[in-house]
Amino acid sequence: MTELATAPDPRRQSVVRINHWIGGAAVTGKSGRSGPVYNPATGEQSGAVDFASVEEIDRAVAAAKAAFPAWRATSLSRKSEIYFRIRKLLDEHREDIARLLTAEHGKVLSDALGEVARGLEVIEFACGIPHLLKGSFSEQASTGIDVYSIRQPLGVVAGITPFNFPAMVPMWMWGPALACGNTFVLKPSEKDPSASVFTAELLKEAGVPDGVFNVVHGDKVAVDRILEHPQIAAVSFVGSTPIARYIYETGTKHGKRVQALGGAKNHMIVLPDADLEMAADAAVSAAYGSAGERCMAISQVVAVGGVGDELVAAIKERLPRIKVGNGLDEGVEMGPLVTAEHRDKVAGYV
Repeated sequence: MTELATAPDPRRQSVVRINHWIGGAAVTGKSGRSGPVYNPATGEQSGAVDFASVEEIDRAVAAAKAAFPAWRATSLSRKSEIYFRIRKLLDEHREDIARLLTAEHGKVLSDALGEVARGLEVIEFACGIPHLLKGSFSEQASTGIDVYSIRQPLGVVAGITPFNFPAMVPMWMWGPALACGNTFVLKPSEKDPSASVFTAELLKEAGVPDGVFNVVHGDKVAVDRILEHPQIAAVSFVGSTPIARYIYETGTKHGKRVQALGGAKNHMIVLPDADLEMAADAAVSAAYGSAGERCMAISQVVAVGGVGDELVAAIKERLPRIKVGNGLDEGVEMGPLVTAEHRDKVAGYV
């Protein structure tokens, strides 16, 4: 492990300034604006994340644009070689990343390790990029006409990612994007940004050229500039449905390809002949795992044919057994919600 890729201490006591990552180096924000980063388990502020100005977004995009020609021209075999090193470093540091996730998001360490593992699956997929980017050729598709297809990168692309999976969702975005020859600007959630910066350090150590992967933090100012910037060809987003609509409408209005994934309400239907003990176990796991802060969480249970009271009783019996606490502590099954505002919102439901 080099000095560059040294994971921040997730149990740090002092407030750490969390910088942008532009052009292969940490860059201190100049906007004069920042946001607090809390440890949800203690309520204490652990960091202050710089909020990017329009000029700082422009700087990140300029770095990505400058890096694009050489990265695009890099052979697929060389990209694959770099990706195998990325995969190795992420695997070696999976617990470091997971502890950062738990310290800033609140999810228990086992969930955080699972998140990193899911992200790594996409990186492993991208290691096969020489095969994945094969084109096709059809001789004599019509008289005297041959047909062929090739795959080409778009250029500078961006990802805007949610708080609930601060490592996995970014990997799902930049993993294939960089492998295909694009350069990337990531705007992670300001609630838990440290994993993204640490990942950027690991990518540099793996051999990703400076400017190919950039991280900028911020709020609506940063998001709007990303959506409007003429040099960004495409944007991928995961988050709430209202914001997804805004991202899609604004990005497409400025001529970008946009993938905007919103939220959903997942339903569990329990029929009269169901095994209610099994159904109760499944409902508790799906509703309370990761404190319910995941897109596959069960929001509603529909009990059919008069089994509702019995099912509710079975669920209530299980809830006191869930061990709630600091996700870094041994044996804890459910950590806190990511912010006090989220806690108050959930309390408002009941």
